[in-house]
Amino acid sequence: MNEGHTALATLALLEEQSRSSPERGFSEVEIETIRHRCAFTTHTPVAAGHDRFNAELVYRILGNPRATVLAQMQLLDGFLNMTELALRLSGFVNAVSLRHRDISRAMFPNHNIQAITNGVHATTWTSAPFASVYDRFAPGWRRDNCYLRYAVGIPLAEIRQAHGEAKKELFQQVRWLTGTQLDEKVFTLGFARRATGYKRGDLIFTDHERIQQIARQVGPIQLIYAGKAHPRDEGGKAIIRHIFEAAAALADDVRVIYLENYDMALGKLLCSGVDVWLNTPLRPQEASGTSGMKAALNGVPSFSVLDGWWVEGHIEGVTGWSIGDANENDTASEALSLYTKLENVILPLYYKEPNRFAQIMRAAIAFNASYFNTQRMVCQYVKNAYADGSTRAGQTLD
Repeated sequence: MNEGHTALATLALLEEQSRSSPERGFSEVEIETIRHRCAFTTHTPVAAGHDRFNAELVYRILGNPRATVLAQMQLLDGFLNMTELALRLSGFVNAVSLRHRDISRAMFPNHNIQAITNGVHATTWTSAPFASVYDRFAPGWRRDNCYLRYAVGIPLAEIRQAHGEAKKELFQQVRWLTGTQLDEKVFTLGFARRATGYKRGDLIFTDHERIQQIARQVGPIQLIYAGKAHPRDEGGKAIIRHIFEAAAALADDVRVIYLENYDMALGKLLCSGVDVWLNTPLRPQEASGTSGMKAALNGVPSFSVLDGWWVEGHIEGVTGWSIGDANENDTASEALSLYTKLENVILPLYYKEPNRFAQIMRAAIAFNASYFNTQRMVCQYVKNAYADGSTRAGQTLD
């Protein structure tokens, strides 16, 4: 089961197994048998993301016998929390990153929650130039994504050339979509996600004068954005407006492009064609995140707040860079951290030490792309979540 929306499947299984009306209730033996058959993944690190329905609605929709059973199981105390239902009737429960596991354990302290970190499908998200490089230097990577670890042996010139081809393809698409010709030699940041408040897509525009000064004194900067806001998400739409306003205000020093109609095809071009992937979520609201994983498959390092998967994938100055402190949410200090590293570390590397920058690109492939993929993820689900239920139900907290 994926998220609490599916939790009523457990109740249906109980009824199917007992082959009787729920009116008589269910024994602990029957409940335990169902737990051996169910595995549950939670994705949401904030309370508002877990469905809760008031008791009156539950009785009206499910009927008195089913609602009474839920009440007897102490799952209907004014409200039915769908996540609690799934947790109670699952033998294996996991969050989607180590950080998210810790958050989930704090939210639901009476349950044993493990971690299986998300991954992305390697052959789908790897650009053609890099796929060609991997075919030559890490043959077998399509069958076994762990072979991407051997990217440590790919010559830096090959990394730079493949990225140059991916960047050129992205810029051709940008020109076709917007009429704007970006400069392939200019450092380019990418940010493409659903536009909503906690993702803070406009964090880099906290201080216009500072970003202008960096671009003038250290090196020019281009930013490419993409992502849609939900029609009812006023905060998300406000962020998009702010980005457009900043783009106009900074036009003489920092070029900002916002691409419409964001989809998978455009996402693949962005993840492979920018120089650094920017991610600025408000901790701990990013359960995992996957866009930075897609970027890593194409040698694009992340520059990100330490949340979600990046807590596991981040090695400072090796696979990318962190933004802010790992234990504190402070927008002002995070913006300052972003500007400081951009000015003193990332841009000087890009413009003055291209081979060292390429080493970081290569490390992002070897350390991150080789691990944060669906092949590893599915293997972990098979071994840890879908194995015989008898090996799961007795697990204890670490």
